[in-house]
Amino acid sequence: MTVGFDLDMTLIDSRPGIKAAYEELSAVTSTFIDTDLVITRLGPPLEQELAHWFPKERIDEVGDLYRELYPEYAIAPTPAMSGAREAVAAVQAAGGRAVVVTAKHEPNAKLHLSHLGIEADAVVGWLWAEAKAEALREYGASVYVGDHTGDVRGARTAGALSVAVATGPCGVEELRTAGADVVLDDLTAFPAWLARHLEG
Repeated sequence: MTVGFDLDMTLIDSRPGIKAAYEELSAVTSTFIDTDLVITRLGPPLEQELAHWFPKERIDEVGDLYRELYPEYAIAPTPAMSGAREAVAAVQAAGGRAVVVTAKHEPNAKLHLSHLGIEADAVVGWLWAEAKAEALREYGASVYVGDHTGDVRGARTAGALSVAVATGPCGVEELRTAGADVVLDDLTAFPAWLARHLEG
């Protein structure tokens, strides 16, 4: 059994760290960025957010700069989501593998997990929405857990069961409408759900 997990707003509350990184990016580039707005729409790739604040021709350059700033400003302020460690541990205790599949820059994703002591069996970055199916299929994931409608689409594209947690920018009804098979309030409910799923 392999279970995939999204990272931002699923396993980690990345809002404080991302806000800090964007504030530094704003200062370094002398460009206004509404960081409070930015952290209400986490999930999609960095480039989609940068396009709101920078001209198209600067996106690659500014994206590289953001990723360079990220380890210094975003890792330490970012806590684990409630139940995150227990959810990953529940998969592994059942003899399964927990694989993190995220749109985030992979080295930064690994820094977050290491800092928080969340021990995933594999981490795959740079994949968003339907593209997440590449890694989910590669690792044979039968379940994918995420907080965004893009995660639901990734799970469905991979033929995996979509388990959504309403801890990110998408509410319960939005996740259900997108096609989530299961919607949980947060990851604290995941171990009990997994136990029922494996029994069934």
